[in-house]
Amino acid sequence: MSPITMTIIITSLATGTIITSTSHHWLMAWMGLEMNTLSILPIISKQHHPRATEAATKYFLTQAAASALILFSSTINAWKSGTWDITQMTDTTSNILLTSALAMKLGIAPMHFWLPEVLQGSTMKTALIISTWQKLAPMALMTLTANNLSPTALILMGTLSSVIGGWGGLNQTQVRKLMAYSSIAHLGWMATISAIMTNIMTLNLFLYITMTTSMFSMLILSKSKTIQDTATSWTTSPTTTIMMMLTLLSLGGLPPLTGFMPKWLILEELTMQNMIPTATILALASLLSLYFYLRIAYTTTLTTSPNTTTTKHKWRFKPTSTTTLLTSTLPLTLLTLPMTPLILL
Repeated sequence: MSPITMTIIITSLATGTIITSTSHHWLMAWMGLEMNTLSILPIISKQHHPRATEAATKYFLTQAAASALILFSSTINAWKSGTWDITQMTDTTSNILLTSALAMKLGIAPMHFWLPEVLQGSTMKTALIISTWQKLAPMALMTLTANNLSPTALILMGTLSSVIGGWGGLNQTQVRKLMAYSSIAHLGWMATISAIMTNIMTLNLFLYITMTTSMFSMLILSKSKTIQDTATSWTTSPTTTIMMMLTLLSLGGLPPLTGFMPKWLILEELTMQNMIPTATILALASLLSLYFYLRIAYTTTLTTSPNTTTTKHKWRFKPTSTTTLLTSTLPLTLLTLPMTPLILL
């Protein structure tokens, strides 16, 4: 793909997200989501491979269905209330449809089936965009409409997502699928807290994007596509390997790393709202996710792979990927926990 074409597509992608995030009219928000979807499709399918085409088709069908549901929901609301304002969602039917549509857009269970397949059919860089940037527009709509969405539905879907995100990743060997299930689990935590406190949800989204970007940057740098590949990544750079282990532990939510902060705040808030069963399920489900994070951390840093001449000299070949993204996100991924009181003020 030529640089000019790629620039136009990336600009359209960013513009779509910005339009959705800043609009107050449902038709404008819908238009931004459509721009977003249509811009990412050439990026997914540019590999000229059947799996990439399949991933693009799955992504298109799911997102088109979700966008249609959003349009249908907003039309019903406009018909009943006479306004297209995003924050004035007063009709119950519209709110249920909107909750389902946003869950489908984000990949929250039980509408999560497309996410692991799409990520597996994409390149690592495309998977990074789908896991991070593509979550911004639906999350902006969720923040705007949080007061009107069904809290029961959000908490149920969030709890289910955290369980499925942990459970689904247990038998995976492909790193992209593992990151997809990691995404489902994190989005479950965000959906659960969105019904109670949107500022914690926004903080969780920011930290999730930071941690996922760091993880994907290191996977791109070490050219690791499976758990088996991560076992030989120490030959490229021992420092990157250690950082990868710490990032995985941060994703799992272990103190004193950054990933502990959103889990801590969410569990605290749920306990204060007397939602003890929900908090307990979320805490136990995070142990499932932690298991597969630890499994990658173990193969990456604590096992010695078979030494062949090729792997011994792998470090001589400089990686082609840039490390700018990694160096900017890694400190935030590992060291933000002490700033928790400052962030919450």
